[in-house]
Amino acid sequence: MLTENTIDRDGQQKLYVQVYGSIKDKIERCQWPVSAQIPTEDELCITYGVSKATVRIAISNLVRDGYLRRQQGKGTFVASSMPHMGMAMRTIFTEDMFGEGVKAKKEVLVKGIKEPPEDIKEYLKAKDDIFYVFLKRLVDGEPAYVEESFIPLQVFPGVASEDISRASFYDLIQEKAVRKIFKVVQTIEITMLRGDIAAVLKRPEGSPALLLHRLLLGSNEIPIAYTRLTGIGGKYKIQTEFERVK
Repeated sequence: MLTENTIDRDGQQKLYVQVYGSIKDKIERCQWPVSAQIPTEDELCITYGVSKATVRIAISNLVRDGYLRRQQGKGTFVASSMPHMGMAMRTIFTEDMFGEGVKAKKEVLVKGIKEPPEDIKEYLKAKDDIFYVFLKRLVDGEPAYVEESFIPLQVFPGVASEDISRASFYDLIQEKAVRKIFKVVQTIEITMLRGDIAAVLKRPEGSPALLLHRLLLGSNEIPIAYTRLTGIGGKYKIQTEFERVK
């Protein structure tokens, strides 16, 4: 298998974006027709000369945008040569907060059914059981932020069996939940660390921190999930990327 010469390692564009563009071009030009099975992740790694993580991000984005679909136990197939209508949004948190080249790791501290606070009940407008995930992100071995996520079980019945430490919560919802995300409402504010979060981040209570709220909405503005991230440090640069899809 030959290596694609479309990957520019010295360019400004991230590698996964280049892989995404190359695969999308093959689909739109019908080199890979609708219903065709695409090469495996290992084959794509060889083709593009990139890591499996890079390929997985590109594939996940193509699934999210409607070009590809995953079939459990069989592989990944071309779903459409035309993308979804509207505007696709991506927010990259870790790289853009702490810079490229850092060693980042997620650790799940708590997960399971939990009665959420009243404000989150109001966000989600859900009366059934809520699944809760509390994790911390380590950057170069030091606690950088904690993430709390709440999702109704009726939206994602299989969430308890997913390895959330190795996958994006957003991507898991898009790929496996009953409802898909159409809109993200994001709010950023400054807060003070309290209780368990201060302890996990190894900072005194009352220390300033960045608090990022994300409300994930489906079609007709129906709430799907809520996530909040509390981070510390002095290298914050949060970048939200908007990409127009035909």
